[in-house]
Amino acid sequence: MPQLHAQPYDISANGFYFESLEDYAKKANSNLNDYGDPVEEYEIQFIDGDHIDCDLAKAWGINQANIGQYFEACEIWGDHGKTVFVVAVGEAGYSFDPDSVSPSDFDVDIYHVDSMKELAEQFVDEGLFGEIPEHLANYIDMDAIAYDLAMDYTETEVAGGKLIYRAA
Repeated sequence: MPQLHAQPYDISANGFYFESLEDYAKKANSNLNDYGDPVEEYEIQFIDGDHIDCDLAKAWGINQANIGQYFEACEIWGDHGKTVFVVAVGEAGYSFDPDSVSPSDFDVDIYHVDSMKELAEQFVDEGLFGEIPEHLANYIDMDAIAYDLAMDYTETEVAGGKLIYRAA
């Protein structure tokens, strides 16, 4: 589970680390500033965890109102679901409702390849252009196909890995 930090906007108060919504609620309810007043507002910061959970926190825009849903997503979604969300919301500009979001809500195709040329080669190998006779295979211009693919597909990096996506 990721570790987050609640940094108070009140400069006379101390922040705290937490790893669950329950932990946050317990610490926030007992946190007082130097004058004995309760601290009400915090900036939520990602501190430690898997790289994909860090990218998810950034795309999620974690704050006091949505950290519960963020923790739930971290626990339930696998790496692929988290990657779909990061690409859809963080890269392609999709919006989401934190109370009812699912990675299946987003129409995003993701390919774990390092370059457009590699994607072009994958598409040719998968038969996207039909059956290509062996004697013509050497004449296919992968760079030209890669150039064309770049019109609809985008290269990015998520959790330290390169990938290419297409969002509808």
